[in-house]
Amino acid sequence: MHDSPPLRVYYDGICPGCRRDRARYERWAGEAGKQVAWCDVTEHQQELRDKGVDPRAALLSLHVEEEGGPIREGIDAYILLMRRVPRLRPLAWLIGLPGLKPALRWLYDGWVRRRLAREGRLP
Repeated sequence: MHDSPPLRVYYDGICPGCRRDRARYERWAGEAGKQVAWCDVTEHQQELRDKGVDPRAALLSLHVEEEGGPIREGIDAYILLMRRVPRLRPLAWLIGLPGLKPALRWLYDGWVRRRLAREGRLP
C-alpha cells in the first residue's frame, strides 16, 4: 500500500506499552511503515492545538491524521492505522463492526484513564 497517503500518529510516547505497540507496528508494517510519522503528544501540543485538537484529549485517545484528511481518534484511528498492515487488516475490519466498536471504545477509554491515573498523569 505504498500509494496510501502518509499518516501522522499522535500517541503517548511516555507510555511503555504505547512505545512497544509502535515498535511492533513498525516491524509488521515493513515498507508501509515509512509512510507513518510518529508524534509524541507531549512534544506536539501546539501542533495539535493548531489542528483543533486539545492535547489532553490526544493523551486520552490515539489520534491519526491522514494527509489531506481529517484527524481520526480512538477506534477509528486504530482502524486507519491497522488497514495499512496486511496482517492487521482482518483485525481492523473486526474492531470496526457496528456492534463491537462501541464496546471496544468503552473498554479502551477506561483502560487509558486507569493507566494515566495510576501514573499520575490523568488530565
